[in-house]
Amino acid sequence: MPTKAVLLANLGSPDDCTEQPVREYLNQFLMDPDVIQLPWLLRRLIVSLFVLPKRPKDSAEAYKQVWTEQGSPLIVFSKQLKDALQKKVDTPIYLAMRYGNPSIESQVLEIAKNPEIKEIFFIPLYPHYADSTVVTSIKEVKRAIAKHNLNLDLKIKSAFYNEANYINALVESSSPYLFERVTSQDDKKELPHLLFSYHGLPESHLTKADQTKSHCLKKDNCCKKTACETEFIAHENCYRHQVLETTRLFVEKAGLNEHQYTIAFQSRLGRAKWLEPSTENTLIELANKGVKDVLVICPAFVTDCLETLEEIAIRGEEVFLEAGGRSLKLIPCLNTHPDWVDVVAGWTNKTE
Repeated sequence: MPTKAVLLANLGSPDDCTEQPVREYLNQFLMDPDVIQLPWLLRRLIVSLFVLPKRPKDSAEAYKQVWTEQGSPLIVFSKQLKDALQKKVDTPIYLAMRYGNPSIESQVLEIAKNPEIKEIFFIPLYPHYADSTVVTSIKEVKRAIAKHNLNLDLKIKSAFYNEANYINALVESSSPYLFERVTSQDDKKELPHLLFSYHGLPESHLTKADQTKSHCLKKDNCCKKTACETEFIAHENCYRHQVLETTRLFVEKAGLNEHQYTIAFQSRLGRAKWLEPSTENTLIELANKGVKDVLVICPAFVTDCLETLEEIAIRGEEVFLEAGGRSLKLIPCLNTHPDWVDVVAGWTNKTE
């Protein structure tokens, strides 16, 4: 009998693409203090007065454009990853969502039904450290175990943004798109420009996560367009350093030069100062510079979801074409690519 279970955790999705389930999902998500880092009352006022009156309807319409017969793409792909992983390992695999269903608490309780299981290996499916993804998920699994006084040890997979096997899987899954040439107007074949679009974060999240309280966004040698060459203790929790490092390693592995790619940040919410540049503005600037064909890769996500399938593949394409571009193609997330399944299976086997 197994003595350990693996619990995969992704962000989550509404139960349906209609307005009320979306409203409930957004309320749970945005009221998390690790997402909107403000005192409860101020957070409640912002969510209730400025977000929930309109955004659920708009978001429901967005979800409808990518919803499948099986449900939310993020849930569907996550379940497929769980099933593919289970075929690779003997350890029982469970899947939870930080927001929505199945909840982390429900899956912890499901694991606890087996008296033989003494340990949970918790894998937050986010390559890069952030309070609004990794930290809140870890807090929730710890809360669930403590709330029910469960005799379960907890081991946690750390952010994997720079692990060689992850980078290799990312490049391998992208290769069929990355080196597909398009015909330019003068009948020459050329590679499309590659845009790395990472999920954005408010700059305040970076300074809060900086253990030193004196480096991120404060030092002259803080990450600019490239990852810091010198290691700092702040890098352990620095989202921007980590996404830049993922980019650097990907570009190096794929053999790209500095003129073949750009980095930007998507999915902004509210009026706080967010990481720059924005994906939307970058797409417009690329078109204005004469770039005709763009590939977009979203390495902050391992699973295709609303932010990739609707925000990039639909709205992003509209923005780029309206600005004068010719084509925008989304490179799918890792989803259930065999190399990615092998990566996660490797993590699982190492703890056995």
